[in-house]
Amino acid sequence: MLEVKGLNKSFGGLHAIRDVDFSLPEGEIRGLIGPNGSGKSTFFNLLSGVYPVDSGTVEVNGKDLTNAEPHEVAGAGIARTFQLLRMFTEMTVLENVMIGYHNHVQYGPLAGVFGFGRVGREEKIIRREMMEVLAFIGLEDFADIPASELSIGQRRLLALGRAMAMKPRLLLLDEPAAGLSPVNVDHIMAIIVRMKEKFGLTVVIVEHILKVVMETCDRVSVLDHGVKIAEGLPQEVRDDEAVVEAYLGREMDDEEVKRAIHA
Repeated sequence: MLEVKGLNKSFGGLHAIRDVDFSLPEGEIRGLIGPNGSGKSTFFNLLSGVYPVDSGTVEVNGKDLTNAEPHEVAGAGIARTFQLLRMFTEMTVLENVMIGYHNHVQYGPLAGVFGFGRVGREEKIIRREMMEVLAFIGLEDFADIPASELSIGQRRLLALGRAMAMKPRLLLLDEPAAGLSPVNVDHIMAIIVRMKEKFGLTVVIVEHILKVVMETCDRVSVLDHGVKIAEGLPQEVRDDEAVVEAYLGREMDDEEVKRAIHA
């Protein structure tokens, strides 16, 4: 599904991503973890066309998307959420989700301006489909209220729903559980797993809550200072010495480190 080779990105003298290889099979949920500043969000921004790539390649289903524009990335079936929530706060919850569907709209700008009959018919179909998305994530009762009135947990769900409205094959989630209570963390992760199973998605999750990654992901990749330092099954990564050192340093006794990581 996704093949990244020798990816590099620098900002001035800072080498944010250094020679990263990343291979993702179809249907997998992959966790991407690492300490603050390790390059996780930069990696997402390179995949989704937000930042240009300095060197290296990005392929999705064999198609070269290196330095593709964001709309080209979206057209190739890749959707993402952002660590910082970006809602259209004065628009309704339903309208926010409908925006995610825009790549699939069949009529052009002129038809929209002059209100040709097919526009109304297609709008009804889109609204019905987007209400189904809202029902899936549990926000159907909030469809007609402004997005500004949602709680932080509901906004996280709305961001997820807007990404799903794009009908992606590959879903990139940048800290989907950030700022949520433990109960809401469990809730949103359960929805992500159900989405993956229902729609046959391939998912990459950046997340600081290690419990989420260890319990949800099939495999985990670890970045530190822009370098991939480990990759494997969750239990393998959890006990990897390089990962332990990246998170906690070497000032703790080995047994103390292991207990802290397992906790």
